[in-house]
Amino acid sequence: MTQLRDSFHSRIGFVLAAAGSAIGLGNIWGFPTNAANNGGGAFLFVYLVVTILLALPALYAEVYIGNQAQKNPVSALGDACKGVSEGLGRKAGIIGLCGAIMMLSFYTIVAGWMLSHALSAISELIGLTNISQWLATSSTERNLLFTPIFILLGAAIVHQGVNAGIEKWSTRLMPILLIMLFGLIVYILQQPGAMEGLKVYLIPDFSQITNPTLVVSAMGQAFFSLSIGVGGMMVYGSYMQKDKDLGKLVLSITALDTGIAFLAGLLIIPALFVAQHAGQQVFEGNELIGEGQLIFHILPELFTSMGSIGLVVAAGFFLLLSIAALTSTISSTEVPVAFLMEDKKVSRQKATWLVSATVLFFSLLLIAFFDVLFGAFISVLTTILQPLSCLFYFIVVGWLWKRGNKLRDSDLQQNRPWLRHWGNYLRFVCPLLLTVVFVNVAILN
Repeated sequence: MTQLRDSFHSRIGFVLAAAGSAIGLGNIWGFPTNAANNGGGAFLFVYLVVTILLALPALYAEVYIGNQAQKNPVSALGDACKGVSEGLGRKAGIIGLCGAIMMLSFYTIVAGWMLSHALSAISELIGLTNISQWLATSSTERNLLFTPIFILLGAAIVHQGVNAGIEKWSTRLMPILLIMLFGLIVYILQQPGAMEGLKVYLIPDFSQITNPTLVVSAMGQAFFSLSIGVGGMMVYGSYMQKDKDLGKLVLSITALDTGIAFLAGLLIIPALFVAQHAGQQVFEGNELIGEGQLIFHILPELFTSMGSIGLVVAAGFFLLLSIAALTSTISSTEVPVAFLMEDKKVSRQKATWLVSATVLFFSLLLIAFFDVLFGAFISVLTTILQPLSCLFYFIVVGWLWKRGNKLRDSDLQQNRPWLRHWGNYLRFVCPLLLTVVFVNVAILN
Protein backbone atom coordinates (compact mmCIF):
# COMPACT_ATOMS: atom_id res chain seq x y z
CA MET A 1 0.00 0.00 0.00
CA THR A 2 1.51 3.34 -1.05
CA GLN A 3 1.20 6.38 1.18
CA LEU A 4 -0.78 9.23 -0.30
CA ARG A 5 1.44 12.19 -1.16
CA ASP A 6 0.66 15.63 0.16
CA SER A 7 -0.47 18.00 -2.57
CA PHE A 8 -1.67 21.47 -3.48
CA HIS A 9 -5.41 21.78 -2.93
CA SER A 10 -6.09 24.63 -5.34
CA ARG A 11 -4.95 26.03 -8.66
CA ILE A 12 -4.25 29.46 -7.15
CA GLY A 13 -2.22 27.86 -4.34
CA PHE A 14 0.00 26.08 -6.85
CA VAL A 15 0.41 29.18 -9.04
CA LEU A 16 1.28 31.45 -6.08
CA ALA A 17 3.69 28.89 -4.60
CA ALA A 18 5.42 28.28 -7.94
CA ALA A 19 5.49 32.01 -8.75
CA GLY A 20 6.88 32.60 -5.26
CA SER A 21 9.64 30.11 -6.04
CA ALA A 22 10.47 31.99 -9.23
CA ILE A 23 10.08 35.47 -7.77
CA GLY A 24 13.15 36.24 -5.72
CA LEU A 25 16.01 38.68 -5.43
CA GLY A 26 16.88 37.97 -9.07
CA ASN A 27 13.56 39.44 -10.17
CA ILE A 28 13.30 42.35 -7.79
CA TRP A 29 16.94 43.36 -7.94
CA GLY A 30 18.72 41.48 -10.74
CA PHE A 31 16.19 42.28 -13.47
CA PRO A 32 16.07 46.08 -12.92
CA THR A 33 19.87 46.22 -12.64
CA ASN A 34 20.29 44.33 -15.90
CA ALA A 35 17.69 46.57 -17.54
CA ALA A 36 19.44 49.75 -16.35
CA ASN A 37 22.80 48.46 -17.62
CA ASN A 38 21.48 47.28 -20.99
CA GLY A 39 19.38 49.98 -22.59
CA GLY A 40 16.29 50.05 -20.35
CA GLY A 41 13.33 49.65 -22.69
CA ALA A 42 15.37 47.72 -25.28
CA PHE A 43 16.35 45.18 -22.63
CA LEU A 44 12.74 44.89 -21.47
CA PHE A 45 11.58 44.19 -25.05
CA VAL A 46 14.21 41.48 -25.66
CA TYR A 47 13.58 39.97 -22.21
CA LEU A 48 9.87 39.55 -22.97
CA VAL A 49 10.62 37.92 -26.34
CA VAL A 50 13.17 35.53 -24.86
CA THR A 51 10.86 34.63 -21.96
CA ILE A 52 8.28 33.42 -24.48
CA LEU A 53 10.79 31.63 -26.74
CA LEU A 54 12.96 29.94 -24.11
CA ALA A 55 12.12 30.45 -20.44
CA LEU A 56 8.46 29.44 -20.65
CA PRO A 57 9.22 26.16 -22.51
CA ALA A 58 11.99 25.42 -20.00
CA LEU A 59 9.58 25.92 -17.12
CA TYR A 60 7.01 23.72 -18.86
CA ALA A 61 9.56 20.92 -19.36
CA GLU A 62 10.54 20.90 -15.68
CA VAL A 63 6.96 21.06 -14.34
CA TYR A 64 5.78 18.48 -16.91
CA ILE A 65 8.34 15.85 -15.87
CA GLY A 66 7.37 16.18 -12.19
CA ASN A 67 3.65 16.28 -12.90
CA GLN A 68 3.65 13.12 -15.03
CA ALA A 69 5.79 11.17 -12.55
CA GLN A 70 4.09 12.44 -9.36
CA LYS A 71 7.45 11.90 -7.64
CA ASN A 72 10.42 13.88 -6.36
CA PRO A 73 12.95 15.07 -9.03
CA VAL A 74 15.43 12.20 -8.51
CA SER A 75 12.76 9.51 -8.98
CA ALA A 76 10.92 11.49 -11.68
CA LEU A 77 14.02 11.82 -13.87
CA GLY A 78 14.91 8.18 -13.18
CA ASP A 79 11.47 7.06 -14.38
CA ALA A 80 11.61 9.29 -17.47
CA CYS A 81 15.01 7.86 -18.47
CA LYS A 82 14.13 4.18 -17.86
CA GLY A 83 14.15 3.37 -21.56
CA VAL A 84 17.78 4.53 -21.85
CA SER A 85 19.39 4.69 -18.41
CA GLU A 86 17.46 5.09 -15.15
CA GLY A 87 20.77 5.66 -13.37
CA LEU A 88 21.56 8.63 -15.61
CA GLY A 89 18.22 10.25 -14.77
CA ARG A 90 18.66 9.70 -11.03
CA LYS A 91 22.20 11.11 -11.12
CA ALA A 92 20.91 14.21 -12.91
CA GLY A 93 18.25 14.52 -10.18
CA ILE A 94 20.92 14.24 -7.47
CA ILE A 95 22.95 16.98 -9.19
CA GLY A 96 19.84 19.20 -9.17
CA LEU A 97 19.34 18.37 -5.49
CA CYS A 98 22.95 19.44 -4.79
CA GLY A 99 22.23 22.61 -6.78
CA ALA A 100 19.27 23.33 -4.51
CA ILE A 101 21.53 22.98 -1.44
CA MET A 102 24.14 25.24 -3.09
CA MET A 103 21.51 27.85 -3.90
CA LEU A 104 20.16 27.79 -0.35
CA SER A 105 23.63 28.09 1.20
CA PHE A 106 24.36 31.49 -0.36
CA TYR A 107 20.77 32.69 -0.80
CA THR A 108 20.03 32.46 2.93
CA ILE A 109 23.08 34.64 3.65
CA VAL A 110 21.90 37.35 1.22
CA ALA A 111 18.33 37.04 2.51
CA GLY A 112 19.70 37.59 6.01
CA TRP A 113 21.23 40.88 4.82
CA MET A 114 17.80 41.99 3.55
CA LEU A 115 16.15 41.13 6.86
CA SER A 116 18.83 42.94 8.89
CA HIS A 117 18.49 46.08 6.74
CA ALA A 118 14.71 46.06 7.23
CA LEU A 119 15.22 45.81 11.01
CA SER A 120 17.88 48.53 10.78
CA ALA A 121 15.35 50.99 9.35
CA ILE A 122 12.79 50.00 12.01
CA SER A 123 15.41 50.40 14.77
CA GLU A 124 16.30 53.88 13.49
CA LEU A 125 12.63 54.84 13.50
CA ILE A 126 12.22 53.97 17.18
CA GLY A 127 15.49 55.66 18.18
CA LEU A 128 17.82 52.65 18.58
CA THR A 129 20.59 54.28 16.54
CA ASN A 130 23.50 52.08 17.66
CA ILE A 131 21.58 48.87 16.96
CA SER A 132 20.47 50.30 13.61
CA GLN A 133 24.06 51.02 12.61
CA TRP A 134 25.19 47.52 13.62
CA LEU A 135 22.35 45.95 11.61
CA ALA A 136 23.25 48.01 8.53
CA THR A 137 26.98 47.23 8.68
CA SER A 138 28.34 44.11 7.01
CA SER A 139 30.06 41.79 9.50
CA THR A 140 30.67 38.11 10.19
CA GLU A 141 28.74 38.44 13.45
CA ARG A 142 25.68 39.75 11.61
CA ASN A 143 25.88 36.87 9.12
CA LEU A 144 26.14 34.35 11.98
CA LEU A 145 22.97 35.79 13.52
CA PHE A 146 20.69 36.35 10.53
CA THR A 147 21.56 33.37 8.29
CA PRO A 148 20.27 30.81 10.85
CA ILE A 149 17.20 32.98 11.47
CA PHE A 150 16.32 32.89 7.79
CA ILE A 151 16.96 29.14 7.52
CA LEU A 152 14.62 28.61 10.48
CA LEU A 153 11.90 30.74 8.85
CA GLY A 154 11.98 28.55 5.73
CA ALA A 155 12.13 25.32 7.73
CA ALA A 156 9.15 26.37 9.87
CA ILE A 157 7.03 26.62 6.71
CA VAL A 158 8.30 23.50 4.90
CA HIS A 159 7.97 21.17 7.88
CA GLN A 160 4.21 21.88 8.00
CA GLY A 161 3.76 20.17 4.62
CA VAL A 162 2.65 21.13 1.11
CA ASN A 163 -0.93 22.21 1.82
CA ALA A 164 -0.68 23.34 5.45
CA GLY A 165 2.73 24.97 5.03
CA ILE A 166 3.87 25.86 1.51
CA GLU A 167 0.44 26.52 -0.04
CA LYS A 168 -0.99 28.37 2.98
CA TRP A 169 2.00 30.66 3.42
CA SER A 170 2.46 31.30 -0.30
CA THR A 171 -1.15 32.49 -0.57
CA ARG A 172 -0.45 34.87 2.33
CA LEU A 173 3.02 36.13 1.46
CA MET A 174 2.55 36.70 -2.28
CA PRO A 175 -0.38 39.16 -1.94
CA ILE A 176 1.60 41.04 0.75
CA LEU A 177 4.59 41.20 -1.62
CA LEU A 178 2.38 42.61 -4.41
CA ILE A 179 0.73 45.21 -2.15
CA MET A 180 4.11 46.38 -0.82
CA LEU A 181 5.55 46.55 -4.34
CA PHE A 182 2.65 48.65 -5.64
CA GLY A 183 2.83 50.96 -2.61
CA LEU A 184 6.56 51.57 -3.05
CA ILE A 185 6.13 52.21 -6.80
CA VAL A 186 3.42 54.82 -6.20
CA TYR A 187 5.61 56.61 -3.64
CA ILE A 188 8.85 56.57 -5.68
CA LEU A 189 7.15 57.77 -8.89
CA GLN A 190 6.08 60.95 -7.07
CA GLN A 191 9.70 61.90 -6.26
CA PRO A 192 11.81 64.38 -8.30
CA GLY A 193 13.78 62.64 -11.08
CA ALA A 194 11.53 59.56 -11.21
CA MET A 195 9.99 60.43 -14.58
CA GLU A 196 13.41 60.45 -16.26
CA GLY A 197 14.00 56.89 -15.04
CA LEU A 198 10.53 55.88 -16.19
CA LYS A 199 11.25 57.10 -19.73
CA VAL A 200 14.56 55.20 -19.86
CA TYR A 201 12.79 52.04 -18.70
CA LEU A 202 9.66 52.15 -20.86
CA ILE A 203 10.78 53.75 -24.14
CA PRO A 204 12.97 51.28 -26.05
CA ASP A 205 15.89 52.36 -28.22
CA PHE A 206 15.40 49.74 -30.95
CA SER A 207 18.90 50.37 -32.32
CA GLN A 208 20.24 48.49 -29.27
CA ILE A 209 18.11 45.39 -29.75
CA THR A 210 20.75 43.64 -31.88
CA ASN A 211 23.51 44.33 -29.33
CA PRO A 212 24.90 40.82 -28.51
CA THR A 213 25.63 41.77 -24.87
CA LEU A 214 22.04 42.93 -24.38
CA VAL A 215 20.59 39.79 -26.02
CA VAL A 216 22.74 37.38 -24.00
CA SER A 217 22.00 39.29 -20.78
CA ALA A 218 18.25 39.19 -21.45
CA MET A 219 18.38 35.46 -22.27
CA GLY A 220 20.29 34.68 -19.09
CA GLN A 221 17.96 36.81 -16.95
CA ALA A 222 14.80 35.29 -18.47
CA PHE A 223 16.09 31.78 -17.86
CA PHE A 224 17.41 32.24 -14.33
CA SER A 225 14.57 34.43 -13.04
CA LEU A 226 12.09 31.56 -13.38
CA SER A 227 14.11 29.46 -10.89
CA ILE A 228 14.54 26.58 -13.35
CA GLY A 229 17.17 23.87 -13.10
CA VAL A 230 17.38 22.90 -9.41
CA GLY A 231 14.21 20.78 -9.24
CA GLY A 232 11.98 23.15 -7.29
CA MET A 233 9.47 23.54 -10.10
CA MET A 234 9.60 19.79 -10.77
CA VAL A 235 8.70 18.92 -7.19
CA TYR A 236 5.91 21.53 -7.18
CA GLY A 237 4.59 20.06 -10.44
CA SER A 238 4.50 16.63 -8.79
CA TYR A 239 2.23 17.98 -6.06
CA MET A 240 -0.36 19.13 -8.61
CA GLN A 241 -3.06 16.77 -9.92
CA LYS A 242 -1.78 14.99 -13.02
CA ASP A 243 -2.51 16.73 -16.37
CA LYS A 244 -4.63 19.44 -14.74
CA ASP A 245 -4.42 22.40 -17.16
CA LEU A 246 -0.63 22.21 -17.06
CA GLY A 247 -0.12 24.61 -19.99
CA LYS A 248 -2.40 27.24 -18.44
CA LEU A 249 -0.71 26.86 -15.05
CA VAL A 250 2.76 27.35 -16.54
CA LEU A 251 1.50 30.39 -18.46
CA SER A 252 0.09 31.83 -15.22
CA ILE A 253 3.38 31.31 -13.36
CA THR A 254 5.40 32.89 -16.19
CA ALA A 255 3.00 35.84 -16.46
CA LEU A 256 3.12 36.50 -12.72
CA ASP A 257 6.90 36.13 -12.55
CA THR A 258 7.43 38.41 -15.57
CA GLY A 259 4.89 40.88 -14.20
CA ILE A 260 6.73 41.12 -10.88
CA ALA A 261 10.05 41.65 -12.70
CA PHE A 262 8.42 44.42 -14.76
CA LEU A 263 6.99 46.06 -11.62
CA ALA A 264 10.38 45.79 -9.90
CA GLY A 265 11.83 47.77 -12.82
CA LEU A 266 9.11 50.41 -12.27
CA LEU A 267 10.37 50.72 -8.70
CA ILE A 268 14.16 50.37 -8.90
CA ILE A 269 15.05 52.28 -12.10
CA PRO A 270 13.06 55.43 -11.21
CA ALA A 271 14.50 55.15 -7.66
CA LEU A 272 18.03 55.22 -9.10
CA PHE A 273 17.25 58.38 -11.04
CA VAL A 274 15.67 59.91 -7.92
CA ALA A 275 18.95 59.20 -6.12
CA GLN A 276 20.91 60.71 -9.02
CA HIS A 277 18.66 63.80 -8.95
CA ALA A 278 19.44 64.12 -5.22
CA GLY A 279 23.17 64.31 -6.04
CA GLN A 280 24.27 60.69 -5.51
CA GLN A 281 26.56 58.95 -8.01
CA VAL A 282 24.63 56.08 -9.54
CA PHE A 283 26.37 55.50 -12.88
CA GLU A 284 30.03 55.11 -13.78
CA GLY A 285 30.08 55.90 -17.50
CA ASN A 286 27.06 54.10 -18.93
CA GLU A 287 26.96 51.38 -16.27
CA LEU A 288 25.58 51.24 -12.77
CA ILE A 289 28.12 51.08 -9.99
CA GLY A 290 28.37 47.71 -8.22
CA GLU A 291 25.09 46.02 -7.29
CA GLY A 292 26.07 45.66 -3.64
CA GLN A 293 26.81 49.37 -3.36
CA LEU A 294 23.51 50.23 -5.02
CA ILE A 295 21.28 48.14 -2.84
CA PHE A 296 23.09 48.59 0.47
CA HIS A 297 24.42 52.17 0.16
CA ILE A 298 22.81 54.33 -2.53
CA LEU A 299 19.17 53.41 -1.94
CA PRO A 300 19.45 53.44 1.89
CA GLU A 301 21.13 56.87 1.65
CA LEU A 302 18.25 58.01 -0.57
CA PHE A 303 15.69 56.73 1.93
CA THR A 304 17.55 58.37 4.84
CA SER A 305 17.57 61.73 3.03
CA MET A 306 13.76 61.60 2.94
CA GLY A 307 13.50 61.76 6.75
CA SER A 308 11.14 59.57 8.78
CA ILE A 309 8.99 58.63 5.79
CA GLY A 310 12.16 57.45 4.05
CA LEU A 311 12.87 55.05 6.92
CA VAL A 312 9.36 53.62 6.54
CA VAL A 313 10.00 53.21 2.80
CA ALA A 314 13.38 51.56 3.54
CA ALA A 315 11.77 49.11 5.97
CA GLY A 316 9.11 48.29 3.38
CA PHE A 317 11.66 47.89 0.58
CA PHE A 318 13.88 45.46 2.49
CA LEU A 319 10.91 43.55 3.91
CA LEU A 320 9.72 43.18 0.32
CA LEU A 321 13.09 41.68 -0.64
CA SER A 322 13.00 39.43 2.44
CA ILE A 323 9.57 38.03 1.49
CA ALA A 324 10.74 37.47 -2.10
CA ALA A 325 13.78 35.60 -0.79
CA LEU A 326 11.68 33.49 1.61
CA THR A 327 9.22 32.32 -1.07
CA SER A 328 12.19 31.31 -3.23
CA THR A 329 13.97 29.33 -0.53
CA ILE A 330 10.86 27.30 0.32
CA SER A 331 10.81 25.45 -3.03
CA SER A 332 14.54 24.72 -3.01
CA THR A 333 14.26 23.31 0.52
CA GLU A 334 11.38 21.08 -0.60
CA VAL A 335 13.56 19.37 -3.27
CA PRO A 336 15.87 17.43 -0.87
CA VAL A 337 13.05 17.11 1.69
CA ALA A 338 10.81 15.31 -0.84
CA PHE A 339 13.72 13.04 -1.85
CA LEU A 340 14.44 12.03 1.76
CA MET A 341 10.75 11.41 2.47
CA GLU A 342 10.01 9.33 -0.63
CA ASP A 343 13.30 7.53 -1.33
CA LYS A 344 14.76 7.23 2.18
CA LYS A 345 11.43 6.98 4.10
CA VAL A 346 12.34 9.81 6.49
CA SER A 347 9.47 11.76 8.11
CA ARG A 348 8.83 15.29 6.82
CA GLN A 349 9.86 16.84 10.15
CA LYS A 350 13.17 14.95 10.32
CA ALA A 351 13.86 15.57 6.63
CA THR A 352 13.23 19.30 7.00
CA TRP A 353 15.59 19.71 9.93
CA LEU A 354 18.24 17.45 8.35
CA VAL A 355 18.18 19.55 5.16
CA SER A 356 18.18 22.80 7.17
CA ALA A 357 21.18 21.61 9.19
CA THR A 358 23.02 20.73 5.95
CA VAL A 359 22.25 24.15 4.50
CA LEU A 360 23.42 25.81 7.72
CA PHE A 361 26.71 23.89 7.56
CA PHE A 362 27.43 25.07 4.01
CA SER A 363 26.27 28.61 4.80
CA LEU A 364 28.67 28.75 7.75
CA LEU A 365 31.42 27.44 5.45
CA LEU A 366 30.70 30.29 3.02
CA ILE A 367 30.71 32.82 5.85
CA ALA A 368 34.05 31.49 7.14
CA PHE A 369 35.69 31.57 3.68
CA PHE A 370 33.53 34.32 2.19
CA ASP A 371 35.98 35.90 -0.27
CA VAL A 372 37.00 32.54 -1.74
CA LEU A 373 33.75 30.57 -1.82
CA PHE A 374 30.76 32.94 -1.99
CA GLY A 375 31.20 34.19 -5.56
CA ALA A 376 32.36 30.76 -6.74
CA PHE A 377 29.18 29.07 -5.44
CA ILE A 378 26.96 31.60 -7.22
CA SER A 379 28.94 31.38 -10.47
CA VAL A 380 28.99 27.57 -10.61
CA LEU A 381 25.25 27.34 -9.91
CA THR A 382 23.92 30.07 -12.20
CA THR A 383 26.29 29.80 -15.17
CA ILE A 384 26.95 26.04 -15.25
CA LEU A 385 24.67 23.84 -13.16
CA GLN A 386 21.29 25.50 -13.82
CA PRO A 387 21.57 25.80 -17.62
CA LEU A 388 23.03 22.29 -17.99
CA SER A 389 20.25 20.83 -15.80
CA CYS A 390 17.64 22.56 -17.90
CA LEU A 391 19.29 21.40 -21.12
CA PHE A 392 19.02 17.87 -19.73
CA TYR A 393 15.28 18.39 -19.09
CA PHE A 394 14.81 19.32 -22.76
CA ILE A 395 16.78 16.25 -23.86
CA VAL A 396 14.70 14.04 -21.53
CA VAL A 397 11.36 15.39 -22.78
CA GLY A 398 12.41 15.49 -26.42
CA TRP A 399 14.64 12.43 -26.83
CA LEU A 400 15.05 10.03 -23.88
CA TRP A 401 11.55 9.73 -22.42
CA LYS A 402 9.27 7.49 -24.47
CA ARG A 403 6.74 5.50 -22.41
CA GLY A 404 4.15 7.82 -20.82
CA ASN A 405 5.41 10.95 -22.58
CA LYS A 406 2.33 12.53 -24.14
CA LEU A 407 4.45 14.86 -26.26
CA ARG A 408 5.79 11.83 -28.18
CA ASP A 409 2.59 9.75 -28.31
CA SER A 410 1.70 9.38 -32.01
CA ASP A 411 -1.94 8.40 -31.26
CA LEU A 412 -2.50 11.54 -29.18
CA GLN A 413 -0.75 13.68 -31.79
CA GLN A 414 -3.26 12.62 -34.47
CA ASN A 415 -6.13 14.10 -32.45
CA ARG A 416 -4.10 17.07 -31.17
CA PRO A 417 -1.66 18.25 -33.88
CA TRP A 418 -0.38 21.06 -31.66
CA LEU A 419 1.21 18.40 -29.41
CA ARG A 420 3.56 17.38 -32.24
CA HIS A 421 4.59 20.99 -32.94
CA TRP A 422 5.09 21.75 -29.24
CA GLY A 423 7.05 18.53 -28.76
CA ASN A 424 9.29 19.30 -31.74
CA TYR A 425 9.89 22.83 -30.44
CA LEU A 426 11.04 21.43 -27.08
CA ARG A 427 13.04 18.74 -28.86
CA PHE A 428 14.95 20.75 -31.46
CA VAL A 429 14.68 24.53 -30.94
CA CYS A 430 14.96 24.86 -27.16
CA PRO A 431 18.17 22.82 -26.72
CA LEU A 432 19.78 24.90 -29.48
CA LEU A 433 18.71 28.22 -27.90
CA LEU A 434 19.83 27.10 -24.46
CA THR A 435 23.20 25.94 -25.79
CA VAL A 436 23.70 29.45 -27.23
CA VAL A 437 22.93 30.95 -23.81
CA PHE A 438 25.29 28.55 -22.05
CA VAL A 439 28.18 29.10 -24.43
CA ASN A 440 27.85 32.87 -24.24
CA VAL A 441 27.23 33.16 -20.49
CA ALA A 442 29.47 30.40 -19.11
CA ILE A 443 32.28 30.19 -21.65
CA LEU A 444 32.65 33.41 -23.63
CA ASN A 445 31.98 35.86 -20.76
